[in-house]
Amino acid sequence: QVQLVESGGGSVQAGGSLRLSCVASGDFSNYCMGWFRQAPGKEREGIGVMYTGGSSPYYADSVKGRFTISQDNAKNTLYLQMNSLKSEDSGMYYCAARGGYCSSLQSSRYTFWGQGTQVTVSS
Repeated sequence: QVQLVESGGGSVQAGGSLRLSCVASGDFSNYCMGWFRQAPGKEREGIGVMYTGGSSPYYADSVKGRFTISQDNAKNTLYLQMNSLKSEDSGMYYCAARGGYCSSLQSSRYTFWGQGTQVTVSS
């Protein structure tokens, strides 16, 4: 069982940056962990995921080149660095995990979820 707690959301002007954190309790290794977001009236969208046992993250096209996922194994923490933010990046951001390797950005494939942290980008 993994429990996930996100933090770091807030309000920022377009073009600005934010860094989100996701602290995982329990065993942090050998999970596919990633970030998802959901805007009002829209489906939950996969942003990017990585295998905590050691692999490079992969990202949705909408955030490539602007967002970066990283991990700190000593702190059981996954990060999402968001640069060049746009108004369309606004939404609730969630950290999620599933056992094993990463194979999908589909939210239905993920078992464990955090409570979310709100990101608002104003233009």
